[in-house]
Amino acid sequence: MTKTARRRWSREFTSEVDGIAIGSGGPVLVHLYDQPAGDKWIDDAIPGKLALLDRACGEPKWTSPCEVGYGRGFGAGFGRKADVVVLGPSTSGNRIVRMSIETGELLAAAKLPVFDSALVGGDMCVVAGLDRIAAYDSETLKELWRYQRDGERYHAIARSGKRVFVMYSMKATKKRGVLALDAAKGRFDGIVVAPKQPTIHDLCADAGAVITLVDDLESALPQEALLKLLSQSTDEDLGRRGPSLLAFAPHASEGDAPLWFEKLTFADPDEGADLAVSADSGKLYITAGAMVEVRDSLTGRKLGDLAVPGLDERVGWQVAQGAGLLAEETRVSIFELPA
Repeated sequence: MTKTARRRWSREFTSEVDGIAIGSGGPVLVHLYDQPAGDKWIDDAIPGKLALLDRACGEPKWTSPCEVGYGRGFGAGFGRKADVVVLGPSTSGNRIVRMSIETGELLAAAKLPVFDSALVGGDMCVVAGLDRIAAYDSETLKELWRYQRDGERYHAIARSGKRVFVMYSMKATKKRGVLALDAAKGRFDGIVVAPKQPTIHDLCADAGAVITLVDDLESALPQEALLKLLSQSTDEDLGRRGPSLLAFAPHASEGDAPLWFEKLTFADPDEGADLAVSADSGKLYITAGAMVEVRDSLTGRKLGDLAVPGLDERVGWQVAQGAGLLAEETRVSIFELPA
């Protein structure tokens, strides 16, 4: 029987939630905005505000207006100087801002090009746009490097230690793959999954593994692993396309043996429509609807299934150290998960 995850706390807001962040310890961040009457506004972004909540109980420590508002592209996290870092659209173009973790005071701000997703770390923030990947120092907010190559488009990013992993596609073929960049300099560091995939559903990483949700497992596997798959599969299995888990070591290159792989099966094909993965501290969390399946990220071993109320209506979902931070339309909750 599937268990329901224990809700540690919930916090309701009068404003709408559009972004969250949680680290390995300390408070959590919630980005909010107030919807204009009639859903009409002139600028590219609706003005936003940021709240810092106590991780243990959800009590707000402060709420402050934020230079980053609601619109295309968002990222938030914790810097290295007792600060928080937020990236996203503003009423004057995209920005990256630093705010005091103690008071919410604005410490610094800089302009950014338009982007779609961002990862915030204590050393740097990595942002992905359709035509470039760039990194910015989390303290000075200055650009550290930029990567772009003709013929490529970029869709998602993950980071594991000294490498940044990028889900990308070739403009000529529309096929997707995963490449690696050197996190310090932004230099191309190799192809990890060749651009042969009709789609890649998601990408995540922790210190020990990088996990992708590929659509065509056979074309992603090196020869030895492919032979193993063929020997263990029926004709029906081999003819079925759909999400498959493929995990590889953070130092891997194309042709290296994966850590593990598995074709996923669903009683109802619609179950895989909103499939997503996240990884933290050696655990892989696979979400589908309101369900979370927990696995060992290094081996793929199943550790359990949990139902998370509200997960199927999520605005945001992040996991850190066994705490699942869930954002719904006007509510934020923390659930206890296997760590």
